Amino acid sequence: MQASFVIDLGNKSKIPIISFSTTSPDLASVRTPYFFQATINDSSQVKAISAIVHAFRWTQVVPIYVDNEFGKGIIPYLYEALEEVDARIPYRSVISPGATNEEIEIELYKVMTLQIRVFIVHMAPDLGSRVFHIAKEIGMMGEGCVWIITNGMTNLWSLIDLFDMDSMQGVLGLRNYVPRSKELKRFEKRWKKKFLQDNPDMVNAKLDIFGFWAYDATFALAMAVEEVFGTTNFNLDASNVSQNGPKLIQALSRTRFRGLSGDFGFINGQLESSVFQIVNFIGNGENGIGFWTPNYGLVKRLDVTNVTRYSVSKANLGSIIWPGDHQSIPKGWEIPIRGKRLKIGVPVKTGYTEFVKVTTDQSTNSTTFTGYCIEVFKAVVKEMPYPIPFDFHPIKIDEDESYNNLIDEVVYGKYDAVVGDISIVANRSLFVEFTLPFMESGVVIVVPMRNDVNKNAWVFLKPLSQDLWITSICFFAFMAFVIWILEHRINEDFRGPPLHHVGTSFWFSFSTMVFSHRERVLSNPARIVVVIWCIVVFILTQSYTASLTSLLTVQQLQPTVTDVNELLRKKENVGYQVGSFVQEIVQELKFDPSQIKTFNSIEHLEELFTKGSANGGIAAAIDEVPCLKLFLAQHCNKYTTLTTPTFKSGGFGFVFPKGSPLAADVSRAILKVIESNRTSKIENPLNNETICSSTLGSANSLSLRSFWGLFLIAGVAGVLALIYFVAAFLYGQRDVLCKHDTGISVWKRILQVLRNFDQRDLTSHAFGNMN
Repeated sequence: MQASFVIDLGNKSKIPIISFSTTSPDLASVRTPYFFQATINDSSQVKAISAIVHAFRWTQVVPIYVDNEFGKGIIPYLYEALEEVDARIPYRSVISPGATNEEIEIELYKVMTLQIRVFIVHMAPDLGSRVFHIAKEIGMMGEGCVWIITNGMTNLWSLIDLFDMDSMQGVLGLRNYVPRSKELKRFEKRWKKKFLQDNPDMVNAKLDIFGFWAYDATFALAMAVEEVFGTTNFNLDASNVSQNGPKLIQALSRTRFRGLSGDFGFINGQLESSVFQIVNFIGNGENGIGFWTPNYGLVKRLDVTNVTRYSVSKANLGSIIWPGDHQSIPKGWEIPIRGKRLKIGVPVKTGYTEFVKVTTDQSTNSTTFTGYCIEVFKAVVKEMPYPIPFDFHPIKIDEDESYNNLIDEVVYGKYDAVVGDISIVANRSLFVEFTLPFMESGVVIVVPMRNDVNKNAWVFLKPLSQDLWITSICFFAFMAFVIWILEHRINEDFRGPPLHHVGTSFWFSFSTMVFSHRERVLSNPARIVVVIWCIVVFILTQSYTASLTSLLTVQQLQPTVTDVNELLRKKENVGYQVGSFVQEIVQELKFDPSQIKTFNSIEHLEELFTKGSANGGIAAAIDEVPCLKLFLAQHCNKYTTLTTPTFKSGGFGFVFPKGSPLAADVSRAILKVIESNRTSKIENPLNNETICSSTLGSANSLSLRSFWGLFLIAGVAGVLALIYFVAAFLYGQRDVLCKHDTGISVWKRILQVLRNFDQRDLTSHAFGNMN
């Protein structure tokens, strides 16, 4: 407040105002060229704080700060810096500058009730020393706690007496780094001598960084005045100052030099962000463990010649003694009050008790919690690196309530966690923290099957697709032609009247389907073609037989509905499990509310299917895979799942409050349980039932795509045989084609060749045997 008042006076009088003690970031909002902040802004250290938090993987912190402009000015910047490293501030502890010890103790007890054990203290040394003294008395300076103090206390370490230092063992602190130099040593020696002359009773007085900033600010002002007014005739009155104020601020803005505090120069009226030293308070002193620089992050030494990028690795820090005289890194949170047990909510269900079952004994008024989800959670707790005391508490789910109500119970703090068959859904994760899934899931549609024996007289055509039928017939005709060409001149079976030629050729080709052809083939090319074609026919007929058998068998059990569009078109009723997030999926599919039914157990679902959609039941059920697998296991061969559409989900997970540090550790424990043999000892309901085939549908016809390779081989063999025969025949007819008798036309020569083709080839061994 004082600084703002003086700045306003300087702005009106056009006189530069230089401050070497105010560090509040709020002063940066004062838009006046006449104010120069010759200190490092408090907001410049929030990046160093967030780097430390990120290096040790702490996810939540509690700032403890003084309730004035100095304390509150840094908080918005701290929020922003921590968000960048995925850390949160769920609670702020504000202490009045004039708070009594009792008031400080009450506030610290509030902080103790939280799970968080990472504290950032931002206040002056006098108030901060009292806070640490009381924190030690109430047990907040022991194992598992992390305390980080800002430069507001660390820069003034010399003002803290030995008694208060004993309460700060293991604390980490940030200090503006001042490089040691010969000039600094000479200055400290001169200053101490002068100080002792003026104050002989103060023997151990030391100059802190504010003194260095004050000296450098005065030196900068002297340089600026010398630049503006020169070194002679330096005599100012009020009017001269007012007239030369703009020149003086320009000279101050240009001033650059190596001062006692390091490189000194103003940028937009502020000192540049500097290096921070990280110290660990041990005994009566401090131990430097590293540095933070704006360009390289955490470094062990300022020799950054080998550093190429920004780093937040804790390996770049030296060894740390944490509060309680421990070297193990605190996890940053703990169960807040000794003796308190986590309150774990468990949904009470009437169906699907294989996953969660809550049983109450009325005689003893005791409640038993069983089921796969409960056993997995117990196994996970055993894998945790630290004990977690907990108690299960039943949560009744009414007929008109969804599992989102369980989420609300955690959001409002009624329960510390919820365990059950709860699906990980995106909109739920906005309000709570899910662990990794311990059971994979998804959403499918189940429909009844009907006995649909196909009595169609033309069902025998279905095994092959239309294109395969056409291709097969064409190849039978092609093979008949090839065999006739190759055998016509040498085989009496392929001679005779034209109709006899055609009939015999097609008879031979089609009879290969049942391998009943009686005609012999005499030429080697024809034999090769026939062998290849028989192989093709054999594969084709066997595939046809298998496909027809499968087709007739599958068609006995056909789904009553093939897709969602059919359900919508016929306005059939559909059902989903009470409390499931599947309700949102059903609504997104555009089903009319009157078409939507709910079920709460396997028996209830079977009852709805038995009634049918026309009698108030359902024609299809939409639910998660684990639940419907249990249903199909009990009603095998009566229902099936549709292949489309399928909906993805995150699986089953445990629920914790948003930002809970337990969620990450439980997730790691889930991985250990899944990867170990302990899962084999947990009775999984999906492994102990005979699960029906997941999907049944109509048998698909065989298509040309599956056989084009065979047809290609047969076609190539036939074409090559034809080329060989034609080439040999034309070579034998070369005398006819190449006669020098000019009186015979080309057309007559071709006709003569064709007549020769129709004649017997008497040179063939077949006719040679006849002769």
